[in-house]
Amino acid sequence: MEMLGIRKLEITQQQAWDALNDPQVLKACIPGCDKFEPIGENQYSVGLAFKVGPVSAKFSGKVTLSDVQAPLRYTLTFEGQGGVAGFAKGLSNVELKPAADGAEGCEIHYSVQAQVGGKIAQIGQRLIDGAAKSTADDFFKRFEAQMQRR
Repeated sequence: MEMLGIRKLEITQQQAWDALNDPQVLKACIPGCDKFEPIGENQYSVGLAFKVGPVSAKFSGKVTLSDVQAPLRYTLTFEGQGGVAGFAKGLSNVELKPAADGAEGCEIHYSVQAQVGGKIAQIGQRLIDGAAKSTADDFFKRFEAQMQRR
């Protein structure tokens, strides 16, 4: 699965960077996330519940940040196990840029490549892609709401 996106954020690039590196913000914004805790430099232990079609699973895993260039970009690698439901692993590149039209705020450019295995993989790519897009949309709605509260 591969997904690309650009989102306009009504906050400064530095505010976006700080929030994208704050475990509490990420825990609040990632749908189904109940754990996002630092376990080392640029490494986090995560737990989240995820549903794709008829398959629901509780995933536990690890997120690692690399190629960190504050406040511009990083690469996020994730891997998680969901028991009989299967596994998920992948990589996301995240880049922050000033708003294209010279307007206030900034843009977040992201790409995600992911692999799933087990029962989840048997559901079908269309359902998986739909769930991934819906999760990304939900994340950004929550993220924007968090930023407005600050």
